[in-house]
Amino acid sequence: MSSTTRPSVRGLHHVTAIAGDPQENLDFYTRVLGLRLVKKSINQDAPNVYHLFFADGEGTPGTDITFFPWPKQPKAKPGVGQIVEVPLAISAGSLDWWQTRFEELGVAQHAVEERFGERTLPFDDPHGLRLSLVEISQDRAFVPWQRSPVPQEHQILGLHSIRMWQTELDATDLLLTQVMGFEYVEEESVWHRFAAAGHEDGGGSGSYVDIRIVPSGIEGNGGVGGVHHAAWRVRDEAEELAVREAIARVGLQPTPVIDRFWFQSVYFREPGGVLFELATDGPGFGRDEDMDQLGQILVLPPWLEGRREEIEARLPHLGPPVQRR
Repeated sequence: MSSTTRPSVRGLHHVTAIAGDPQENLDFYTRVLGLRLVKKSINQDAPNVYHLFFADGEGTPGTDITFFPWPKQPKAKPGVGQIVEVPLAISAGSLDWWQTRFEELGVAQHAVEERFGERTLPFDDPHGLRLSLVEISQDRAFVPWQRSPVPQEHQILGLHSIRMWQTELDATDLLLTQVMGFEYVEEESVWHRFAAAGHEDGGGSGSYVDIRIVPSGIEGNGGVGGVHHAAWRVRDEAEELAVREAIARVGLQPTPVIDRFWFQSVYFREPGGVLFELATDGPGFGRDEDMDQLGQILVLPPWLEGRREEIEARLPHLGPPVQRR
């Protein structure tokens, strides 16, 4: 069956990681990286934990990196069966500006690398999450945040890819290419790149998953500074159900559709052990807040609103971000 007739995801929707102190998390992603806090909510499966969503100016699908700040969790241990890095896209020519900014603000950055022909700056967030900035020349769906401390021409455009370690490639390759509608792009050293064929640009930034094969690698452990899951975009619930059915047919046991209020979700583990999600593009973050007011107050899904007093009492204080230049 060709990739044009089988279901296909449309690229990355969001990536969710586990952070430490919520105030440090908020300060770094808004005041250092210049992202907008588009939703301040709670982990719907553990309501005593925040769920913070950072994205572009309107929370465009594909621009979100989200966090469960869970400081009492152990530190993550990178290894096979995990997403080990989250690359973020920036405009071509912006990397030198970011190197200077990181040096001035004391951000742990590493040497610039060339990956799949893309100039890349790896760095770490305050809690150990491995990130990178990748220069791209293509246009992306992106809305600038007018109040960002980062000038518009240098703002982060969204998720570029995810990078995973696996002990072998075959089973995950089959899932991606034969079930989820990805295409194999190329190999570079020990890394293999796949692109979501359903992406609007037929691949490109925001559609990639890069897999490193570590045959004798040790299994990693999740925790603070680690990635919890990666979510892949589907247009609507009908498309989500079609992809879910294809995943169920190969025995991966996806969950039923779960209402997350701002999108609909399905979860499953790919054969190498990484937790994947399917997430719909809508209804979106403007469903319950005016777009110019996103992220300013704690927002709960309607079914938890009756527990607001209890939930707020159990959450740690989270003030406005510390001002940075």
